[in-house]
Amino acid sequence: MVHTLAADTAMDSRMSSISDGLIIAMIVVYAIALFLFAIEAAYGRRRKLRANRLMPAAAGAAAAPGGATASAGGGPVELDLDADGSGTDDMSVSVRREEPEASAAQHVVGSVAVVVTALGFLLNAAQITTRGLAADRWPWGNMFEFVVAICLCSVAAFLFAVVRYQARFLGTFVLVPVVLLLGIAARWLYNEAGPVIPALHSYWIAIHVSAAIVATGGFMVAGAAAVAHLLANRAELQRAAGQRVAGVAAKLPAAELLDRVSHRFIVLAFPLWTFAIIAGAIWADEAWGRFWGWDPKEVWSFITWVVYAAYLHARATAGWRGSTATWIGLAGFACLLFNFFAVNFVFSGLHSYA
Repeated sequence: MVHTLAADTAMDSRMSSISDGLIIAMIVVYAIALFLFAIEAAYGRRRKLRANRLMPAAAGAAAAPGGATASAGGGPVELDLDADGSGTDDMSVSVRREEPEASAAQHVVGSVAVVVTALGFLLNAAQITTRGLAADRWPWGNMFEFVVAICLCSVAAFLFAVVRYQARFLGTFVLVPVVLLLGIAARWLYNEAGPVIPALHSYWIAIHVSAAIVATGGFMVAGAAAVAHLLANRAELQRAAGQRVAGVAAKLPAAELLDRVSHRFIVLAFPLWTFAIIAGAIWADEAWGRFWGWDPKEVWSFITWVVYAAYLHARATAGWRGSTATWIGLAGFACLLFNFFAVNFVFSGLHSYA
């Protein structure tokens, strides 16, 4: 028995050491990827992106392969087609104003940056896995682990956007907060792998917290796209006024495309955030004997939900697009960050263990 306990302790110590080493490794790899994406954003040449469901063929190119336009109510109607332009699967019709063909800055280092980012993602996942093995629990029981898990999901959402929507142009905007958050976590939030308080010894941590982490990762990519949208929109206004536009903003895709990317990820993340709140209420009833107690974390989670719900409602019913809707989305992201940082460090409550 003593030998078994000693072996288990040695294994936990080894896993903890590997996990700590992977923290530095993944930060370095993500920083390299960020540098490469910044080079592409600054020096890449604008090139046309393939038409797909998120980026339809140009409305003005009625004869373009795979594109289809028609007039309804005085405006062009575009068909959302598959990536191969066949339009044979899941075809839907949406009314959109005319837009230029989607293009973005591309450079060979961008492809390398995607590979490096994928490597960082694998290191990130390995760090979380070894941390969980060292602590013998779900590896998101404190702020350090929560930040690392959020970064993993943010990078996963970005890589999904790269594969599904050709959104490599978001690399710089996504990896800047990821590298900053990991640096903050490693410098100021780090805790040794170990047990957590009794309240967290529940299967609900794998349900409630996991849903919140995945949703936050999606919201982070949406926030990155929203910031890029504002820069692209400002650049387009400057061009319309006859002003010269330079720098990264000059090579961003159309503002409307970035608005669409941001909206898509909010649509994906919002149901998960809703589920996280519901699961948290059920867990609260089991742990504290009530579903809702107006704890600061509960209040700001609900405020975040309301703002994002207002964003989706405004787009669906009032038809808001562009900067107006983007600012609402960014307000929701600001509430999310406030809930994440200020509530955990400034306010006291039942969630203060974070």
